[in-house]
Amino acid sequence: MKNSSLRRVVMTVAALCAAIAIQAGKYQHFKVSTYIRAQDVARMDDDKFLKSTWETVSSQVDLDKIYIETHRDAYTVPEKIVNKVKKFFLSKGLQVGGGITFTRSEPTDFETYSYARENEREQVRQISEFTARLFDDFILDDFFFIDLKNDDEIAAKGNKSWTEYRLRLMADAGRELVVQPAKAVNPKVKVIIKYPNWYDHFHGLGFNLEEEPTYFDGLWTGTETRDPGSAQHLQNYLSYNIVRYFDNIAPGRNFGGWVDAGGINMSMDRYAEQLHLTMLSKTPEIILWNYMQLAEVKISPNMRAPWQSDGGNSFRYDDMVAPFTKNGKTITPTTMARFANQTLHQTDQLVGALGKPIGLVSYKPYHSSGEDFLQNYLGMIGLPMDMHPQWVDGKMQVLLTEQAAKDPQIVEKIKQQLKKGGDVIITTGLLKAIRTQLADVVELYCGDLKAIVNDFGFFGKSEREFIIPQVKYFTNDAWEVVSAGRPLQGGVSGYPILLRDTYSKGMLFVLTIPDDFGNLYDFPAPALNVIRRAMSKDVGAYIEGPSKVALFPYDNKTMVVENFNDNAVSLRVVVNAKVGALRNLLTGEQLKPAERQPTGGSPYFRNRFYGYSDGQTVFDIQLPAHSYIGLGY
Repeated sequence: MKNSSLRRVVMTVAALCAAIAIQAGKYQHFKVSTYIRAQDVARMDDDKFLKSTWETVSSQVDLDKIYIETHRDAYTVPEKIVNKVKKFFLSKGLQVGGGITFTRSEPTDFETYSYARENEREQVRQISEFTARLFDDFILDDFFFIDLKNDDEIAAKGNKSWTEYRLRLMADAGRELVVQPAKAVNPKVKVIIKYPNWYDHFHGLGFNLEEEPTYFDGLWTGTETRDPGSAQHLQNYLSYNIVRYFDNIAPGRNFGGWVDAGGINMSMDRYAEQLHLTMLSKTPEIILWNYMQLAEVKISPNMRAPWQSDGGNSFRYDDMVAPFTKNGKTITPTTMARFANQTLHQTDQLVGALGKPIGLVSYKPYHSSGEDFLQNYLGMIGLPMDMHPQWVDGKMQVLLTEQAAKDPQIVEKIKQQLKKGGDVIITTGLLKAIRTQLADVVELYCGDLKAIVNDFGFFGKSEREFIIPQVKYFTNDAWEVVSAGRPLQGGVSGYPILLRDTYSKGMLFVLTIPDDFGNLYDFPAPALNVIRRAMSKDVGAYIEGPSKVALFPYDNKTMVVENFNDNAVSLRVVVNAKVGALRNLLTGEQLKPAERQPTGGSPYFRNRFYGYSDGQTVFDIQLPAHSYIGLGY
């Protein structure tokens, strides 16, 4: 072999080895990225800062891509600095993209640009062009909406409602001020909009989920749930559910989820759960917001939750903070970056065995309001959600909340589903909103009358009293499947929790929603079991046990069961088929069916709502606090 040929072979082998080294320790089923805010990009003009932060981050978390922001809070990073930072990260083997945040002042109530002012519209256009010249893809962070009611916006709104005005304004602004200018200077550029986690309120501030996904090249999903008791009151399940909803809005163009450090003050587990749930949605990428949080949010003993002492938890604090070896060096973890790395590598081992997510279809029309974020609470009581912006035919069951009242044809769609022999499950919020129109199907009533309940009869008692709306019906026209009172047993009155009525070949259920959605978690487990069973036809399985346990089913006969309680729980997994065993997707262990106790009562009710049918198989499992298990059959 000639020397020149030998040199080419050696160089090729060296390049291949370098590529393998870069990929070593990376993820098999998704990409992991991070994002640098504009003000931090500017700080990276200092070589010492640039290199030291990279050393801290890269030593503790494996990254595939980094997004470099050019603009935030009326500040644009000089092009020279952007190019320097871009070159640095490319040299580290990372893919590089851009980012823009169209805010004038985040500290001032997230003040956005005013799209009724021509000078500010021009600024937005110029920022888009500037970023497109530097990157072949860029993301608009959370704030491509409008929250201003200045005199110019008031004049431009005219007689429209604020929602009508803002939806039209921002749909046009995205096309005319961002996408078209960006592609004019760089025809290859992919312009991606990132939507935040408060999806049920988008239309009020101009996020247009109906139009924007049709002309942006893709979207990203905010999956931060942080502390459910804080300002937004977002339930853990949203970290999964919102990705699935946006997947159904833009199939194949929902590029990833996005989690920040919020909630890490509650424990390492709360942060890990957000990452894990995001990836259970089978999204192809996740952004760890943000680079400086990965570099600076220090590990603290306070992040070790009390239940970690019980042992056997899925996310193990002690393992995550233990020294480890990387590239021949012993490293002691110092920041939350290590939590992210371990959680995502662990989840990566599971998601490859999972098929496409499925669930109980819930129809939420575009720009609809009512019983806001309810599906996330339902997910937390073990009902797997599959939200769609359009009506879905061909399902055995459809769930409709008050949001469905946005569709003027909703009653006709309900009729058609029932005539085909399917079920329709409506909430008390929807019943109240469309009672008059629905009377052609069922004559039910839900007005302003309330009841205080705590007793579910032979399904048990809740630990606290709570308020529910009263559902009224004609005796022998509709039937209560689950009831509650105060008390119910030995009392004088009771109220439907799950009510059933018939129409044509189908069955309509009414699910009573407490005034405080969080009281769904107070339903006793046997009552929840009946509700889950009644709503499992399209899923193929359901769980039995307490609330705050979620089921994530997939179309290849796999599932994940996850416990969000602060204590261990005993559960049953009920498969609506005869199966010989469940296998643990990570360990390969075979779980044998449990012995079933005989169930009394009428065979009609036993087989339809209570107990088990001959075609079902039951499995017992135990889950430690804040832990999960992957199962297949």
